[in-house]
Amino acid sequence: MSTLSLQTPDAEKRTASGPARIFRLLLRDPLATLAFAFLVVVVVCAVAGPFLIGDLIEKPNFRARNMPPFSLEQGFAYILGADTLGRSLLARLVVGARNTLGIATAAVLCSLVIGGTLGLIAGYSRGALGNLIMRATDIVMSFPSLLLALVVLFSLGPSVPNLVLVLAITRIPIYLRTTRAEVLEVRERMFVNAAVALGASHSRLIFRHIAPMVIPTLLTIGAIDFATVVLAESSLSFLGLGIQSPQFTWGSMVATGRGYLANAWWVAFWPGLMILLTTLSLNILSNWWRTYSDPQQRWRLELARRHRK
Repeated sequence: MSTLSLQTPDAEKRTASGPARIFRLLLRDPLATLAFAFLVVVVVCAVAGPFLIGDLIEKPNFRARNMPPFSLEQGFAYILGADTLGRSLLARLVVGARNTLGIATAAVLCSLVIGGTLGLIAGYSRGALGNLIMRATDIVMSFPSLLLALVVLFSLGPSVPNLVLVLAITRIPIYLRTTRAEVLEVRERMFVNAAVALGASHSRLIFRHIAPMVIPTLLTIGAIDFATVVLAESSLSFLGLGIQSPQFTWGSMVATGRGYLANAWWVAFWPGLMILLTTLSLNILSNWWRTYSDPQQRWRLELARRHRK
């Protein structure tokens, strides 16, 4: 009995942070589970969908022009209706998901890597370099992000690389300032002082001891910020400064359909609904993950799980 009593808590600790444990806790929250399932469907459609729909997004079908939703006269591909050229809205939503999520993912990764790296340097450096980085960050933050994006895209021209660049630039200060604040706190901990006393180099201190403590926070912020980037990209595409024809995103689909709200509301409704549901699901799931990743808040999920038992 004593052996079992000693081993059982250890086994629970080993599985407490494992993927299976996370998934079980997620399933205990119906809202977070629904958000996770929706995002999985969107990602699967964005990755695999464009290879299965053929030329439905480009081939006009004038017999299905402005076809209302939930009509199967032209097949299941037209279940959500058709646009002004008779193209399947379902197929265009799938391809638009790939473009929208791809641009947002690239922008978040760029801003996370660049902002995190500069934040590590600014937080660890005690000299002029750290001050210079922070002053440059203050300059970027002094401009409204949407206004800065409009100016840059108007100057450089709308394109996918420019769109990713401007979205990343406007989000870098968030990761930089967060990383710097974390580093300023972590570098004063005892294990960092012990590594310094043992003769660890600056690069080893930063990447071996400090960075692993900061990365979980950055990933949580990245999950929350992803929804903001999706909305920013959709806004720029709606204004005509995002991705250009023949490529399209959900935002450009809404812009295309705004002129037909009186007689074909579904052309703008479905991509707008996808933007709403995607950003809402991302916020719900990121809030759940923030609660789980915080040891001082995780007891809420554990308590809810025990109550449901």
